[in-house]
Amino acid sequence: MQSKLLRGTFILTVGTILSKILGLIYVIPFFQIVGLKGTTLYQYSYVPYTIFISIATAGVPLAVSKFISKYNALEEYAVGRKLFKSGALIMLLTGFLAFLVMYLAAPVLAEISTTNKADLKGVTTVMRALSFALIVVPFMSLNRGYFQGHQSMGPSALSQVVEQIVRVLFMLIGAWAVLKLFKGSIVSAVSVATFAALIGAIGGLLVLFWYWYKRKAYLDELLLHDKGTIDISLVEIYKEIFIYAFPFVLVGIANPLFQAIDQITFERAMVAIGKTKEMASDYFSILNFESQKIVIIPVSLATAFSLTLVPSITKAFVVDDMKNMNHQLNQTFQVLLFLTLPASIGLSLLAEPVYTLFYTHDPVGTEALKVYSPVAVLFSLYSVTAAILQGINEQRFTVLSLLVGLFIKLSLNIPLIKSMQISGAVLATALGYAAAIMINLIVIKMFSRYHYRFVWRRSLLIVIFTAIMWFCTGIVYKLLHLFLSPASKSQSVIIVLICGLTGAAIYFYLGLKSGLAHRLFGDRLDRFTSKLKKPKRRKTVEN
Repeated sequence: MQSKLLRGTFILTVGTILSKILGLIYVIPFFQIVGLKGTTLYQYSYVPYTIFISIATAGVPLAVSKFISKYNALEEYAVGRKLFKSGALIMLLTGFLAFLVMYLAAPVLAEISTTNKADLKGVTTVMRALSFALIVVPFMSLNRGYFQGHQSMGPSALSQVVEQIVRVLFMLIGAWAVLKLFKGSIVSAVSVATFAALIGAIGGLLVLFWYWYKRKAYLDELLLHDKGTIDISLVEIYKEIFIYAFPFVLVGIANPLFQAIDQITFERAMVAIGKTKEMASDYFSILNFESQKIVIIPVSLATAFSLTLVPSITKAFVVDDMKNMNHQLNQTFQVLLFLTLPASIGLSLLAEPVYTLFYTHDPVGTEALKVYSPVAVLFSLYSVTAAILQGINEQRFTVLSLLVGLFIKLSLNIPLIKSMQISGAVLATALGYAAAIMINLIVIKMFSRYHYRFVWRRSLLIVIFTAIMWFCTGIVYKLLHLFLSPASKSQSVIIVLICGLTGAAIYFYLGLKSGLAHRLFGDRLDRFTSKLKKPKRRKTVEN
């Protein structure tokens, strides 16, 4: 049973990572097709959509899977089926209502988002094209949760990957066809690109329908073994689901809410200091789309790895095993910093060639990525500390920490943008997240009696290793500058590869020599290093 659970978790993790990678790398060709104007329009629509979809679906798969798994363990299979039948109807209804709200409110949302009146019609059109996805995505999320509740992770993983593949292909081919074949407008091209979210969701849903058809006989057979001793009302079911899902909704919408504050205030603050509306729109896209998409890469990978340790924290807390819980917390924080800190600092160092590689050579974009990259550490810490609060059953404080963070962001954003432009918006985000993290850390200490002394010492070691890596990689970067230009895409690839491999090798070596890597990754690292050291067998040829 344990091996099946681990295998399922591994499949779902791989599927999630693949889905995220596909959701990140598409920005390279997409930018080349629609340019800065197109990505600006795209971002205007995606921030409100992300908030709508996070409220509608964030936590639903996990909450439904926990609920169904719980009652399946009690052999009360009918309870899970009851949830699925009523939930399917509710998800379709709420999805349709969310679509109507976003579709009808698009003109108002567009007016809030941009100061450029000439863009209002285009932004409204793009938002409405994207809103159709809200009809399908909540229903799809419920189906994923149902399969996960039966310890069947393959359907969720494959549907995520298929959804992204279909979405990205439709988006890129559609936008290219509108502009190149049909000589259409940027607004039409970006509308097709955002409508791709619906096409991708349909692709993911078809995968789930196929699995349902294949496994229906097995799922129906489980109902024959139902004990039927528990009669739980739909009100009680949804109350339990809400308690499971609410903390994940908050974590899911944290970043979109911070971006929404930028969307409402950034352009207005830039225009107030004398920038043109067109320039303010371009700078907004650089901040909230181009830079943010790159910064989120180390966050996704490090957070996914760290969150695998959270179930162990929950178990230790429930049985009051403080020694084990402290160990798990130490591991979680160390793994997070060990992976995220060097990646974000390295990204900041290589901001110019990385930005050129993804988009185009742009001094403003380079500067934005340089100052934004270190904030990746804060994004990761917030996600993990919020998940730990869920693990120790103090998720109510995620509401407080998020509200405080948003208040700081909202209060400081305009004055900081006026004085520092893009860097000011990034600083306001960093201060907001830092405050939210501090509250989470204090609550963790209060309710789990956890002491941070050990983590502070290890963090200092990680900072030293990162500083050594940064210094050595910086020298290599300066030497490459003598004969390679980060203004060229092809030469940027070479710079990023050489510097990235150099930095990773130095950091990995320091981690191995100090023993820190072994303490954090244990057997997994031993298996990896043994494969590297294992000599290759020479093939013998018999005459």
